[in-house]
Amino acid sequence: MKEKCTIDDIARLAGVSKTTVSRVLNHKPDVGSATRKRILRIVEEQGFVPNITAAGLAGGRSHLIGVLLPSFTSLYVLDIMRGMAEAVDDTLYELVLYSINDRASTKDKGDVIERILTSKLTAGLLAIMPGQLSSYVTRLHKPGFPVMTIDDQEAIPSVPRISADNRGGAYIAVRHLLSLGHSRIAHIKGPAHYLCARERYQGYCQALEEAGLAVEPGLVLEGDFQENSGFQAARRLFSLPSEQQPTAIFAGNDLMAYGVLSAAAEQGIAIPSELAVVGFDDLSSSALVRPALTTVRQPFHEMGRLGVKRLLTQLSTQLYIETSHNGMHGRKFYEREAPAATEHIQLATSLVVRASCGASHQQVNPT
Repeated sequence: MKEKCTIDDIARLAGVSKTTVSRVLNHKPDVGSATRKRILRIVEEQGFVPNITAAGLAGGRSHLIGVLLPSFTSLYVLDIMRGMAEAVDDTLYELVLYSINDRASTKDKGDVIERILTSKLTAGLLAIMPGQLSSYVTRLHKPGFPVMTIDDQEAIPSVPRISADNRGGAYIAVRHLLSLGHSRIAHIKGPAHYLCARERYQGYCQALEEAGLAVEPGLVLEGDFQENSGFQAARRLFSLPSEQQPTAIFAGNDLMAYGVLSAAAEQGIAIPSELAVVGFDDLSSSALVRPALTTVRQPFHEMGRLGVKRLLTQLSTQLYIETSHNGMHGRKFYEREAPAATEHIQLATSLVVRASCGASHQQVNPT
């Protein structure tokens, strides 16, 4: 097997210093045209792939962006990651993933954060739903190491974040059900400690109150954002006396809505003629279930794309100046026109109308 070519090999073959090779690979302007062409030709002939981690450490700036992920079993994470990958595609940066097992202890999760901080391999961090790790993420966010959270379970006042308009999305979903003539609309909430679950409940309440309808405690149940909790909650609603049962259910996410569909099928309840169902997320599978699910679309792809763009904006404001004191040389970091630390970008949601609520199919209504 051919040994891996190094930057030293390229420099030796080109008859130049390693610094000159590095300047060519980093697109620095002060290298002669003939020398540049010779180095690039040798790089291509040798199939040389720069070690961006080592290059970053040597140059004082990493070209790796850390991404802190919840479990890959979360379907929406893939959409967020596609947006991130698209955003870095035409840049000098690459993504390095830190996936944390949902079953790991808070201490073990915190240890992962500590390794990110102490390794100094990444230029910044994007944290997707850090949840219990929020306090650790806050510690990471400091001058020289920008951090941004995406769709977090809690708002971290000191860290910029990107989220969807959960309240507005829930509001238009319930308003749609009201427009179809439903007045007994149940809601299966997500866990109360999730910010998005509380915001969606607020949107549900707002829509009912504006329609002159009281929120009935018996029609509001809490799930855990998993399909089985939606199934069990729907069973409880179906066990109510017939005059108290809902004619529509707004589930706090698509997975719980799938559970509602399963429970309705078990009970022989026809959807949408006997029960309308609306979810929240617009997972790719929501167009494939039967009946196809009406749901609120979250802009997951845009969250990931914009998260990287905003982080790169912060990195572009970071400058280093050479320092010298008592014969010791070094670098000093300072920041210029950086985005506000408390920046919150809230992206619009939209209603995707399909068969499960009994209205016209494939109609998207932006907020």
